[in-house]
Amino acid sequence: MARTENGKVALITGGGQGIGRTVAERLHADGFKVAIADLNLETAAAVAESLGGTAGGAIAVHVNVSDRDSVFAAVAQAVTELGGFDVIVNNAGIAPTSPIEEITEESIAKIFSINFNGAVWGIQAATKAFKELGHGGKIISAASQAGHIGNPGLALYSSTKFALRGLSQTAARDLAPFGITVNTFAPGIVKTPLMENLAKKLATDNDKPEAWGWEQFTKGIALDRLSETAEVAGVVSFLAGPDSNYITGQSIVVDGGMVFN
Repeated sequence: MARTENGKVALITGGGQGIGRTVAERLHADGFKVAIADLNLETAAAVAESLGGTAGGAIAVHVNVSDRDSVFAAVAQAVTELGGFDVIVNNAGIAPTSPIEEITEESIAKIFSINFNGAVWGIQAATKAFKELGHGGKIISAASQAGHIGNPGLALYSSTKFALRGLSQTAARDLAPFGITVNTFAPGIVKTPLMENLAKKLATDNDKPEAWGWEQFTKGIALDRLSETAEVAGVVSFLAGPDSNYITGQSIVVDGGMVFN
């Protein structure tokens, strides 16, 4: 049975598709009002509409997570239009392949501006809102299995996710006095458009068929299958809800048995 969060408000970046969309749908089912924040306002609006739109407690918000002002504006819009703010899910990200010898200053700057800086701005904007509203809150960010162990061909992506875990652990310590918890969820190989594109690119770069690209990411999974987005969203639901109130600074791995701690 879904929880009833009594109209609490959650903002999900990258909420227009993939894991972000499923997270938004799950939190809405849990009783949250949700702000679907995405670079593509059209896809965000489609998700919000599918959840009943403004009348149903779902709005679309344009955000460019690499732009600090844009993230702060998105959170402010959620506060104004939904009447509060309780949870941010820093989910937006990109996952390009990055052979070590092909990494450039530009490629470093681009992926860090989205995957890492975007989470910094999200943490800052959420903290500002929580303090102004006079209560604590929950900050949840998308790490990755690749942020627990290096993955071949993903040097930059893995680096951003390792960095994000360090950021979240430090933020958890710094923000605990204000009643703010900070955690990450770390998916493995999930059936999303992003992972499909990544598998295709890896295969093409190595002059292999697409199936080979998938095999590179799926081999070694103990449960012998890919993850569904709903399985990841369930963990985010836990971190957003009251059952996780005494958990902070942690990274929950949702990878079917790839990384064992």
